[in-house]
Amino acid sequence: MNPGDTGASASAARRRVRFEGWIAGVGTSSGTRVVLGHWQRSPFGAFSDVMLERADGERLLLAPTRETAEFIGATYVFDTVRVVPVRVSVSAHTWTVNAGSLELCFVTGRRGPLGLLLRAVPRALARRPAWSALTDWPARMLLRGVRTRGSARAGRREWYGARDLRPISLVSASFEGVDLGVTAPVEPPVRFGFGSVPGKPALTRVTTTVDLGPG
Repeated sequence: MNPGDTGASASAARRRVRFEGWIAGVGTSSGTRVVLGHWQRSPFGAFSDVMLERADGERLLLAPTRETAEFIGATYVFDTVRVVPVRVSVSAHTWTVNAGSLELCFVTGRRGPLGLLLRAVPRALARRPAWSALTDWPARMLLRGVRTRGSARAGRREWYGARDLRPISLVSASFEGVDLGVTAPVEPPVRFGFGSVPGKPALTRVTTTVDLGPG
């Protein structure tokens, strides 16, 4: 290699970051759909964020810091971005979320066959983009709206490696003081990125890899 090419090669190196945690997707009878990201490991440390799509199609991001809001907003598509405290507490099978004017509580149920199968996926394998590429077609067939790889904004690419799946059986939620109604399917699919969450409300343990493009 020509020594003069070293800088160009380094600048062309692709940068990847990973987020490890949980994604919960729920629908409500009001038509509002909510997606919670609860990240135990990330480039920003542990944090949670909420993506919300109203019945009229407005897409909102509720993020805890300007830094996380800028990163998520550069990866997905939103009409409104709000920086608000996002607090999540978990007690047994009950999750309680407070994010600005959003109050959300949901209860998870027992794993089904797919959840038990995903539990057997090693963490090291779930982190590999090649594994996510392999599981993309089965995910599309089994879980309407779900994709495990695709393109994001600003030339970024993403891969999702699932390691667990639990149904969500009960949801209570309000936004800006308005009750969002009872649990419902996530219909229509949310439109923040290239794919949606499962049509049936669910909590998924996942490793998300984001390729930021050339550095």
